[in-house]
Amino acid sequence: MQTNRRSFLRKSLSAAGAATLFGMLNESEAAVTLSEMSANLPEPVGDVTTDQNFWYYIKNCYTSSPNIMNLNNGGVCPQPKVVQEAFESYNRFSNEGPAYYMWNVVGKGRETVRQNLAKLAGCSDEEIAIVRNTTEALETVIFGVNLKKGDEIVLTRQDYPNMINAWKQREKREGIVLKWVDLPMPIEDEDAVVEAYREQFSNRTRMIQVMHMINWNGQVLPVRKLADAAHEEGIEVMVDGAHTFAHLDFKIEDLHCDYFGTSLHKWLCSPFGTGMLWVKKGKIPGIWPLTAPGDPESDDICKFEAMGTRSFPSELAIGTAIEFHKMIGIERKEARLRYLKNYWMDALKDIEGIRFNTSQKDPFSCGLGNFAIEGIEPAEIQRKLMNEHRIYTISIDWANIQGIRVTPNVYTSTDDLDMFTSAVHEIAASCP
Repeated sequence: MQTNRRSFLRKSLSAAGAATLFGMLNESEAAVTLSEMSANLPEPVGDVTTDQNFWYYIKNCYTSSPNIMNLNNGGVCPQPKVVQEAFESYNRFSNEGPAYYMWNVVGKGRETVRQNLAKLAGCSDEEIAIVRNTTEALETVIFGVNLKKGDEIVLTRQDYPNMINAWKQREKREGIVLKWVDLPMPIEDEDAVVEAYREQFSNRTRMIQVMHMINWNGQVLPVRKLADAAHEEGIEVMVDGAHTFAHLDFKIEDLHCDYFGTSLHKWLCSPFGTGMLWVKKGKIPGIWPLTAPGDPESDDICKFEAMGTRSFPSELAIGTAIEFHKMIGIERKEARLRYLKNYWMDALKDIEGIRFNTSQKDPFSCGLGNFAIEGIEPAEIQRKLMNEHRIYTISIDWANIQGIRVTPNVYTSTDDLDMFTSAVHEIAASCP
């Protein structure tokens, strides 16, 4: 069957040209499979959030190792089978004639992916750059924005280290000033968060950096309120959306920010090494690209993609990930992820010395949570969970946050979480 398909594609290339061939290639086995999956998706009975039949169907759309239970989806998420198949299809085809097929056929599909990402994000495709991860997206802004000695940037001690290090590099080389917010964790007062940022504003503040969801404990910050407060003072806003895109139900324009970066290989479950940068249209000319294009001051968002050879198969399979995500629906997904977080937290509440570093109130968290047990080092809990129970989590020791981060996903069942909480109870009971 594969040989026949290759022969068909070669003949089609001669007869119809690259653009038509891409359309034929896009009608892949993965597309057919996704259509069948959507047709067979169980109709929810009652509240879909707790409909085990519905979510069991979703679970079977993923490949899972029988050797470990993965509760560290916060690091990187697995791709559904259909996304893996799409990537493999594009990759096999590209390898049949890389210099031509990859650049002139497969690469043509990037614009369709850009358009579909823009629809999902609720913005113009002229504001979306396809990059490799959140770090690349936000460091494009960090190193590209015009700043001079003495200009101030406001960020938090809880921010992701790659972005902190990027700002520190500019501080060391160019003499900009970093002003720090140190938030107590968890925090359930949006006004207090806004005030903590406001206290660092001055007439030299040029930008604030905000994590939409803090990766260490899942704390959701009031981005829109922070953006509005900053804009009142003429300050730009850059948002780290690594953990909220395809996790929370929102559109980028709802946030009122100027720049937004995310990793698509997290909650969208796209191929590894795929990300997205959003820059407000009017801001594009003022940001210098990380890798130089012909015109670095252009207003074309594609200037941020001038990185040379890249994985087109990975980028094209983003389109399949979007369709799978839409099949579930963001409202269902957000509700299910929040339900799973609350499910395991409720099951651990009776452990003596338990401390939750994550709020269970809806506005302040969703699927990512963090806990600690008094008298037991988080690293020891992580070690025991993995070595004795084959459950993979990650221990966190960062500003005001020490504990175990737990991140289930849509393929995680309540049976899985029962095994996890039983293991934590056993560990707590075995330690003096």
